[in-house]
Amino acid sequence: MSSRLPAEFGPVVLPGEEASAPPRDRGRIDPRVASRAAALPAPESLRAPLDGAVLTSVALVSAIGIVMVYSTMAHHSPNSLLPPHLVQHLSGIAAGLVLGVLAFRMPLARIRRYVLPFWMLSVLLLAATLVVGTNVNGADRWLVIPGLGRFQPAEFVKLATILAVASELARRSGRSAVEVRSLIVPLGLAAIPAALLLLQPDMGSAAVILVLTACLILLAGAPLRLFVIPGLAGVAGLAAYVTMKPYAARRIVGFLSPWELSQKEGFQLVQSFVAFGRGGLLGTGLGAGKQKLRYLPEAHTDFILSMVAEELGLIGVLVVLGAFIALLFAGVRIARSARDRFALYAASGLTLLLTLPACINGMVVTGLIPTKGLALPFLSYGRSNMIVCIVATALLLGIGCREGAPEPPKVAGAERRGLLGT
Repeated sequence: MSSRLPAEFGPVVLPGEEASAPPRDRGRIDPRVASRAAALPAPESLRAPLDGAVLTSVALVSAIGIVMVYSTMAHHSPNSLLPPHLVQHLSGIAAGLVLGVLAFRMPLARIRRYVLPFWMLSVLLLAATLVVGTNVNGADRWLVIPGLGRFQPAEFVKLATILAVASELARRSGRSAVEVRSLIVPLGLAAIPAALLLLQPDMGSAAVILVLTACLILLAGAPLRLFVIPGLAGVAGLAAYVTMKPYAARRIVGFLSPWELSQKEGFQLVQSFVAFGRGGLLGTGLGAGKQKLRYLPEAHTDFILSMVAEELGLIGVLVVLGAFIALLFAGVRIARSARDRFALYAASGLTLLLTLPACINGMVVTGLIPTKGLALPFLSYGRSNMIVCIVATALLLGIGCREGAPEPPKVAGAERRGLLGT
């Protein structure tokens, strides 16, 4: 049996043979083949421009964060033009931009190759906090590097785990990704850092990692019935954790009865309510907030959205939340346009990594869920979180540029017709 190929692809040459062609045809490329090859994008080339919605949303929230960190912390250094917290916040942005450029320029194949070593390094650093970590507010969450200061490995392990789980899920094809046995490795990649986080203790970060992993597994095609037993185990584990940790139990009590315990367990939540109430629609104005004057604990980190509500009002809060909603939709659009399975899962995980903590933080400061120390991405003070958020954004933009659909060519002289032409 013989098969024939179109003449434009040239003759078939077997190993050990030389192609026979007339002298006038040697070295000549058919123009039709050249045009088709030119139309096909290179695997790692930039097929689409930077996503404007992602850039605008991140830039807007970051700018508001710089202003609010300055407004919240300026009274601590009345004789300084730039408060030390603002300088550290800006240094985190600068470091994040440098690392973000490197991450953006890195091809997807290389990113996937380095995912597992990055995860292993992050887990080792996370484990090191239990041995040589610096204790802050009763938790061993920080490591100190001489000359560079302290950083929080938990922020880096979130990014590493999402990428590692995405890479592992991408190795499955067809229906193999929904089998219980095929989910052991992805679940293990999330369970190990989650267990280390609970030992710090940091229940919020552990919950974020587990929820993000569950979302990626669900996206990979796992049926909902597979989540019944893990969900029940998670609820039982949460109940046991609250029972064994007195501080967690106090937070639950303060959440349930904040006004009755306004001077004890409910103090922080009540002060957040006061900030929202004082702000009203338009706010008291930048710098005019009073809750930051030692009334609202953690006003520059976990509860910075409350300061936005007090000084910029409901309008400022809606701008921040609207930016994160726009970022969510833009990230979903990038994920949907991905041609590669790893790009699909990574873009989805990165989008949730940037938006899910914002949703949780907003629910905390408004009293919808118990108080939990979780930074608001791009807005809260914190170099580790800022660096990770910028790198995650750069990776998301890189996936959008390499996997997104190119812009259709514009035809000169074209005229609108039909309903849109009126």
